[in-house]
Amino acid sequence: MIPVPALPAQDPAPPVAVERSVATLGEVRVAAALTDAEVKIDSGFQGASIVLYGAVFNPTDAPVDVVVVVRGPDAPLRLIRKVQVGPFWLNSRPVVFEGAPGFYMTASTRPLSDIANFGQLRRLGVGVDHLRIAAPEEHRVETRYGVRDVVVSRLGDDYLDWRRAVIRLREEGGLYATRPDGVTFVDRGLFRAELVLPTTAPTGAYFAEVWLFQDGAPVAASNLTLTVGKVGVERDVYEFAHRRPWTYGVLCVLLAAFTGWAASRVFRRG
Repeated sequence: MIPVPALPAQDPAPPVAVERSVATLGEVRVAAALTDAEVKIDSGFQGASIVLYGAVFNPTDAPVDVVVVVRGPDAPLRLIRKVQVGPFWLNSRPVVFEGAPGFYMTASTRPLSDIANFGQLRRLGVGVDHLRIAAPEEHRVETRYGVRDVVVSRLGDDYLDWRRAVIRLREEGGLYATRPDGVTFVDRGLFRAELVLPTTAPTGAYFAEVWLFQDGAPVAASNLTLTVGKVGVERDVYEFAHRRPWTYGVLCVLLAAFTGWAASRVFRRG
């Protein structure tokens, strides 16, 4: 019998290393997601509640705060106010704000003023007090503090009053909200926040920003998107009204006239 030569001993296979990003091992990071990335609006829509959840990776000993900012599509907002002219109360000239978001919500682990200073919040536009709302495009030129040809909004010193009115009306309608304790940690590094959309929530693309603050400064962020849209017959009517507004208006007038004529015939017979 021919002897079989022994095979040389082989070293055991090295363990497979899990790929990790070396550049982020020591960084503070945040990751977030939504339970639903799309909200469908139909005739039975009664509002929606969506949970935003995520995790914080904090290899340091310094505590962190989470701030969630959700902003809906911008839409023009037309405001008027009552002014007294002699014994009569009349409507003022309309003021149109072009850049007011249709929905705006902030949720945080504690009050924003305790998380960051005024300058940081203003620079990031975090919080209704720091929300960027474009003034009306109409301007006037005047002399201020001895400087000629200064361009200012036609609202002048009343701009802040009008801006506060925009925020107040949206808050009363449930479209603007500030929740200083809206973000809660459910476990070590795991957090959640609830996003409540009212029945009047505008349709379109929503953008959510999840900020991670440490020592009063933003150290990480995560961006999410949410779509709110109409479905079914509501969507067809909505799209038809925007594609052919004149035709839609004429049909509404004809339908109203027919309804009035039909009602008059019914009551006349009775």
